[in-house]
Amino acid sequence: MLKEHTEVLKRHIRFSDIITHFPFLGFLSPSAFRKIMAFFDLCIVGGAFFIGYPLIEKISNLYPLSSYITLLPILLLTWGGLLYYFGMYKSFRARKIPEILLIMLKTTLLGFILFSSYVFIFKVQYISRLFIIVTFIMATALISIEKVVLVYLLRYMYKIGVKFRSVLIVGTGKRAQHFINLINKNAEWGIKIVGLVDEDETKKGELIKNCKVIGSFKDIPEILHNIVVDEVVFIVPRSWLGKIENILYFCETQGVAVNIAADLFDLKFSKMKQTDLYGFPVLSFVCTPDRLWQLLIKRLFDLIFSGIALIILAPVFIITAIIIKATSKGPVFFKQERSGLNGRRFILYKFRTMVVDAETRLKDLLSSNEMNGPVFKMTRDPRITKIGKILRRFSIDELPQLWNVFKGDMSIVGPIPPIPEEVKNYDYWHRRKLSMRPGITCLWQVGGRSKITDFSEWMRLDLKYIDNWSLWLDCKILLKTIPTVLFGIGAK
Repeated sequence: MLKEHTEVLKRHIRFSDIITHFPFLGFLSPSAFRKIMAFFDLCIVGGAFFIGYPLIEKISNLYPLSSYITLLPILLLTWGGLLYYFGMYKSFRARKIPEILLIMLKTTLLGFILFSSYVFIFKVQYISRLFIIVTFIMATALISIEKVVLVYLLRYMYKIGVKFRSVLIVGTGKRAQHFINLINKNAEWGIKIVGLVDEDETKKGELIKNCKVIGSFKDIPEILHNIVVDEVVFIVPRSWLGKIENILYFCETQGVAVNIAADLFDLKFSKMKQTDLYGFPVLSFVCTPDRLWQLLIKRLFDLIFSGIALIILAPVFIITAIIIKATSKGPVFFKQERSGLNGRRFILYKFRTMVVDAETRLKDLLSSNEMNGPVFKMTRDPRITKIGKILRRFSIDELPQLWNVFKGDMSIVGPIPPIPEEVKNYDYWHRRKLSMRPGITCLWQVGGRSKITDFSEWMRLDLKYIDNWSLWLDCKILLKTIPTVLFGIGAK
């Protein structure tokens, strides 16, 4: 009898019951959920490190584990930073498996490059390359499995009706309806709309996108007291901002999280963020990358890469200088004033590829300009020396710009710096190119180079880079630059 009763109990115990008894599985705050995921991911990386060591030690002579342990913090910092940067923990509940695997691929490739660079720069000669490879492969595989299992677990929880966040929407207009559609199409986000609120009391009881209007502004205190609400989302017109101030204050006193739809202005590419200016809250509209720590990584990479390159390529500099001096009259380096970040002027350095009086002869060649716009491009420019053609074809003439990168005037990747006289003839929208630090290579270099004769198309490529900038995009441009330089694609 007892056995039969036990079997009946087993049949009635479901996963939802476990969630009920252990609510932290379903109702973690987004911040806590992200922190726990990041902690487990770092534990997995550490586990791969300690598992990989004895595996490699069996087939290869390794230094003692105590020698390797000093690299563990660097490994954890690399993995944790890149997983965060590529968005693994941002809205994870809405992630799809292909997105997760793509993030893992990016993290693995860039992480391996960064970690290997650290080993090379600081001459950690005792570390085994095989150990690094095995550790990265194991970490990638284990974290990928963990994330896929977590996705299926979350989906199952949604399927059985477990909702993570109960949301009250203030507003019933087109933007609010669009938000409701997003929620309905993405059940995996785990958001339950408890109802809508509108300023107009006559709308109470209406159904909008299958969501019921359960009250007006004055009903919000009663709604929050009688219904479980985790967050209130305000999706209202700009003209209502003054009307909702008291409601915001009430939500604050009740400890209920508040979100306000921030698309107050229909700007085309600027991104809005809330910032604090010495205690004064302001809304900032930025049209350039503003992820400071990522820009810091970009600058550190520029500094390290250019410094190492200047040392390694010193023999190339010497040989090139001798050849230029032996084959034509004039200085080795060509120096020219260029416009940099936000119009700052600096002196750009190149190996000289033209005759000494090239600038004075330019006016006689303007009729042969192949670029429609304020830039001069000519396929068979008679001012270019014989050795200059070779230097240009393989971009050797660009190498002195590494000094500009090292000084901070330029970056490895970024829009090509224009001449100030060209900038004076820019259309108003062209000038946004100056909103980011210029670089040696860019989308224009790898996406057509001199095949592009439309100046506006060139500008669009530069602005596309600015609007979509990421460290990953820089990596892709660098990888595409290598064959472009080696095979002299599009050089003039």
